[in-house]
Amino acid sequence: MGGISIWQLAILVLIIVLLFGTKKLRTLGTDLGESVKGFKKAMNEENKAEDAGFNQVEQKQNAQPEQQKNKDKEQA
Repeated sequence: MGGISIWQLAILVLIIVLLFGTKKLRTLGTDLGESVKGFKKAMNEENKAEDAGFNQVEQKQNAQPEQQKNKDKEQA
């Protein structure tokens, strides 16, 4: 009872290469890499959009007390 030994792993890799071929595996690796890049890019864009939205809300909240002060001055 144990993990996979190096020999078992080597045999498994050899069988996979024989079944699919190196060209198919290379294409699969490229597609997988592009998918991961696209996912990371989408996550970064989403985070930037959330940060921008948070900054806008924060600016509005900061502007409201100033507007209230101006109204109070005008009434006095």
